[in-house]
Amino acid sequence: MQNQRDEVADDSPADLPCLEKLDSPTGSPPTASLSSLMELENCLSNLNLAHEIVLNRDFCFKPRSPPTDSLEGRVTEIVHQAFWDSLQEQLTSDPPNYSHAVILLQEVKTILQSLLLPGHVRLRAQLDEVLDMELIRQEVDHGALDLHRLAGYIIDTMASLCAPVRDPAVRALRDLRDPVDLLREIFRVLGLMKTDMVNFTIQSLRPHLLQQAVQYERAKFQQILDKQPASLDDTTAWLQAVASEEAPAVGARPESSSPDSRGPVSATAVLDRAYMRLLHWDPQDRKYPETVLMDRARLDALGQRIQMLVLEASVLLLTNSQCGDAVFSLQGFVGRLRQSVTALLEGSHTREADLKGALLGLGETVLQLVTEAVPGQGGAALPRESQDLLRGQISELWKHNNPVRTLIGDRVQGFLRAMLQGSLAKRSPDLPAPLGLVSAELAELGTAFGRIVHFNRSVFGPFYAPILRKVLFPPGEAETREDSR
Repeated sequence: MQNQRDEVADDSPADLPCLEKLDSPTGSPPTASLSSLMELENCLSNLNLAHEIVLNRDFCFKPRSPPTDSLEGRVTEIVHQAFWDSLQEQLTSDPPNYSHAVILLQEVKTILQSLLLPGHVRLRAQLDEVLDMELIRQEVDHGALDLHRLAGYIIDTMASLCAPVRDPAVRALRDLRDPVDLLREIFRVLGLMKTDMVNFTIQSLRPHLLQQAVQYERAKFQQILDKQPASLDDTTAWLQAVASEEAPAVGARPESSSPDSRGPVSATAVLDRAYMRLLHWDPQDRKYPETVLMDRARLDALGQRIQMLVLEASVLLLTNSQCGDAVFSLQGFVGRLRQSVTALLEGSHTREADLKGALLGLGETVLQLVTEAVPGQGGAALPRESQDLLRGQISELWKHNNPVRTLIGDRVQGFLRAMLQGSLAKRSPDLPAPLGLVSAELAELGTAFGRIVHFNRSVFGPFYAPILRKVLFPPGEAETREDSR
């Protein structure tokens, strides 16, 4: 899998410099050897790849093509064009120079061999016979090389190996007559076929990888930890901070009001709170837990969707409280309202100023929808005072401490926490009537969040246990408890 991944990703010329900036810890002295760093990078790469295959059902490789207006894209285009221009000069010289063409034919043969399955015994033998490189070099020496004949065989072989989606591209090769254009397109289509083969291999391996994923990722992370013992520092700080928050919360519960009856903080409760905290992680905080780093993009996306869902539910609650159930029961009203809320709030979560502006416009849109819906059903128009109140309430939702937004947020957080604890099966969240309109979306987000948390806990549980043991039961505390008894 590693070799196949490298073949797909490394489609740029070998003499081009890497323009990507590699992330590295700042302030770290260069004590590790180059070989150990390369081994660590390879281990991280394999770990990330396996993790994506397991958690992302739609994961697949795509051909890498830098943007044409970027520096990398321009450099790549210049180098590639210079190479094919050089080949054109060689083939049109008198006598023709086939030195580069022979090298390209060897590469084509190698790629075709990599696409063969174990059962392609006859096709493999035929490929060795037709693309016999020693014979091709002898034909070059005697001026008897027929590039079009070899290209025709290559195209026929590609047609027998490619996926149906590549049939039009392979057929288009038969219409090309210029040998340079033909070779260039052959390599382009072969690159697509290599990607198809890698994705096919991933789909074939996924069921087997799912059975071994937990043990595989745990073993890979242990290898990383052996090479970099500080790889759990941010995770330790994360759990310590959450444990310090959970202890006062336990003491504040009515059943734990007595210091003598208060039990120890639950490790499960600390972990649940820690996972919930990831949904609201400060983007400026760079000390993200190492054990959850591979899922950060997924968790950030879930957090943003939950934030938008809280705002949507808040608008629905405010609108219902001002307009009443009669308006909400009108056919199509809720659908139009939700569609408007989603459209106007989309993309407004990144900047506070954007959210303020979006909510101002949303207030006017909501009032317009209400004004259009009520007279059509013979009802009385919303009083001016109620309109101003609703507009003001919606515009105030940008504040994180807004009472309505806080109420809905607490309900949503409670539902997600209950899903983590397993106290909710497949029933809808317990929300007031207007908020039940978003229960399906909330259940979907909760399921996705629970899947990430469950897999992470299964993999990294053995790494969390000693950290939580030290945090929740410092040395000497157990003896103190026994003596007090």
